[in-house]
Amino acid sequence: MSSNEPLFVDLHDNTKPTEIESLCMKCQETGMTRFLFTKIPHFKEIIVMAFECPHCGFRNNELQSAGAFNEKGETVTLKVEGKEDMNRQLVKSDYAAVRFEELDMDIPANRSRGLLTTVEGLLSNAIDDLAEGQPVRKHVDEALHDKIQQIIDTLEQYRDGAQPFTLVIDDPSGNSYVENRCLPAHDPQLNLRWYVRTPEQNAELGIGNDQSATEQALDQQQQQQNNEDEEVPEVLTFPANCSHCHAPSETNMHILDIPHFKEVVIMATNCDHCGYKNNEVKAGGPISDKGKRITLKLTDAEDLSRDILKSETCGLSIPEIDLELTPGTLGGRFTTVEGLLRQVHTELEERAFSHGDSSTAESKEKWESFLKNLDEVAEGKRLGVTLIVDDPLANSYLQNLYAPDDDPEMTIEDYERDFDTNESLGLNDMNTDNYHADHADA
Repeated sequence: MSSNEPLFVDLHDNTKPTEIESLCMKCQETGMTRFLFTKIPHFKEIIVMAFECPHCGFRNNELQSAGAFNEKGETVTLKVEGKEDMNRQLVKSDYAAVRFEELDMDIPANRSRGLLTTVEGLLSNAIDDLAEGQPVRKHVDEALHDKIQQIIDTLEQYRDGAQPFTLVIDDPSGNSYVENRCLPAHDPQLNLRWYVRTPEQNAELGIGNDQSATEQALDQQQQQQNNEDEEVPEVLTFPANCSHCHAPSETNMHILDIPHFKEVVIMATNCDHCGYKNNEVKAGGPISDKGKRITLKLTDAEDLSRDILKSETCGLSIPEIDLELTPGTLGGRFTTVEGLLRQVHTELEERAFSHGDSSTAESKEKWESFLKNLDEVAEGKRLGVTLIVDDPLANSYLQNLYAPDDDPEMTIEDYERDFDTNESLGLNDMNTDNYHADHADA
């Protein structure tokens, strides 16, 4: 290594792959493995590894995540309806399990192999893995051979587009992705659900329980309050680790009572080591009986300066520019309308497969036109559009400039949640009626 070369490789510098000699597992000769540190939209930093043996021609490639885990796990469900869906790009991390619903077939997570491929490529890998031992099975256990062959035949029908099926990717790390063909609008064939990881899943990922530090700090503060009979400080501080550089940092938490709304918890992290900043908003108080939909007509540039609290269960849309964000996008935010739109712009620009060779000229042009329209709305150059904030838990807030009077440009609608929405929020199995009596009987 020359003195001019950096000691640590920049993950965003994908111009120079690293090459090392390694053993070929087929012929036991020496081959070459190339490492490329790069960044893919929706997958953060990754390491692409490609092995090639010049002696026997064997090739293999793998992909590993080099970025941090998401705060929650995710389940991505894709309804494949035809041959055109075979070209959808997908990223399957090392910790993701794949399931084919109609076949009742599961492919467990492979810790040593992440994939950057298409739906067709995922099916081909599954077919190849199942077919590898078929000649031996036919002589050893013909009944098992026939059952596996039926599965292979069905997977081949899936790959040919002759039969629709449902593909489910369950990733506790939250780093898997399936391409949305309808960007920037919601894809009716694609469903994304975020969930809180269990302690067992955190252990599998090699991370601790993020809530323990928070709960420990809160319990300690509560104990001090009870012992000393003092008021809760305005800002609580507890230790944490930076999600970017993993250096020790501090997270500040403040309980804020928003007028004409409810109590919320604001958490802010500032890393002195790398300069990373992040803030998150959690709603306090009980779960609302109904959902809330807020509709604002942006008629003046002053509307962009309205305060907005977007909870992690809130969806957002602007029909005039075909913007639709599903719940969970961006997490919880407390900012202004302009600030939220700019965050949406940054998030969508990073999370779209519109920069590589796989994207078509038509998709690039459509995507650039959408981002331009979003910029015009954020800058106040395009008014008369409608901002819709839909929160099934009614934990989101949009400032009323005429409070306590009604805002002529804003309408607030309460609605009943349907069964599927309650199911996704985990409310159908929640029992709050006669809880103490049931607990005593138990």
